[in-house]
Amino acid sequence: MPSKRPHKPGRRFIRRRPAAAQTAWDSFGKWYNKLVGEDGHYYHKNIILPGVLRLMAPQPGTSWLDLGCGQGIVSRGLPDGVTYWGIDAAPKLIAAAKQLNERPSTNFHCADASKKLGIAKRDFDYGSVILAMENIEDGEGVIRLLAQHLRPGARLILVLNHPCFRIPRQSSWETDEVNKIRYRRLNRYLTPMSIPMQVHPGKGELSPVMWAFHRPLTYYFGALAKHGFNVVNVEEWISDKESQGKAARMENRARSEFPLFIALLAERRPLPH
Repeated sequence: MPSKRPHKPGRRFIRRRPAAAQTAWDSFGKWYNKLVGEDGHYYHKNIILPGVLRLMAPQPGTSWLDLGCGQGIVSRGLPDGVTYWGIDAAPKLIAAAKQLNERPSTNFHCADASKKLGIAKRDFDYGSVILAMENIEDGEGVIRLLAQHLRPGARLILVLNHPCFRIPRQSSWETDEVNKIRYRRLNRYLTPMSIPMQVHPGKGELSPVMWAFHRPLTYYFGALAKHGFNVVNVEEWISDKESQGKAARMENRARSEFPLFIALLAERRPLPH
């Protein structure tokens, strides 16, 4: 159930919280399949997947657990010989993943990544949650399940839309015309928030609703430590796009200073004797 679309200032929202069935990612399967495609959207291909594979360095003969896998984009970047399990709560996305993936040793399963995975394997070598934590209400539950299914010493990577700078309804780009700078405005950060977002804003109340769950970085570091993980590296990834025109200089400078994504690399601690 990945968080797949960067927040844009001016996006319209509805304020009421709909029933759980209305927020399921399966409702957005057709839209998301078109948005991401077989190989991922621009940032998947150019920033996220290269960074994930570089930090994780998966080796043949190992196994990888991917929660909130969507169409299984991660699996198509893994080297041969890595056994992959992708878990997602949306049946339509799992169906798309199975159709798109023909490599051997690839498995997909439909389950809520914060409750129970429904698989017996508990010695995975690698785990990942790529742009999905922000759309899962019980983020700590995801980390708890990863602790149950990864072996001691296993590597885990969480990739997030940067929670310090990219908060739906609470962050935006603004321009200081006097000093000729673009800057990031933040209204709130430390308070966890559940934020409704319309998938198709132009349709108003007829648009399906997804929910974004904002949490500060202390939430993620605390949950990882609580469930037996040590954070061993942190990277912040900026956009590699470039603006053109009269505002290009200040836009490019701002883009280079405020990262889009943050990657938390952790290792599962040895079990106590």
